[in-house]
Amino acid sequence: MPDESTRGHAETLGLAPDFLALLRCPLGKAELEVRDGALVCTRCGPAFRVEDGIPILLIDDAKLPEGVESAADLPCQREES
Repeated sequence: MPDESTRGHAETLGLAPDFLALLRCPLGKAELEVRDGALVCTRCGPAFRVEDGIPILLIDDAKLPEGVESAADLPCQREES
C-alpha cells in the first residue's frame, strides 16, 4: 500500500516528482520520462521498470527500443565510440 509520500503519484509510477526529476539514464545521462508504465530515456530510448517504488536502472534489465538488439547499438553509445 502506498505511503503518504507516494500517494497520488500514479503518473510518476509511485515516485515523488522531485526524485523523478533527479533520475538520469545510466547510459546517455539524459532525463527519464514516464511512458507506458516505465521510465524511458529521452535520448536513447531504453525503458526501465519501477518495482515497489524503486527504479531498476540496470541496462541489462532494460527493455531496448524496437530494432535495437544490444545496448552497444543505442545512439548514445555509438556517439561515444
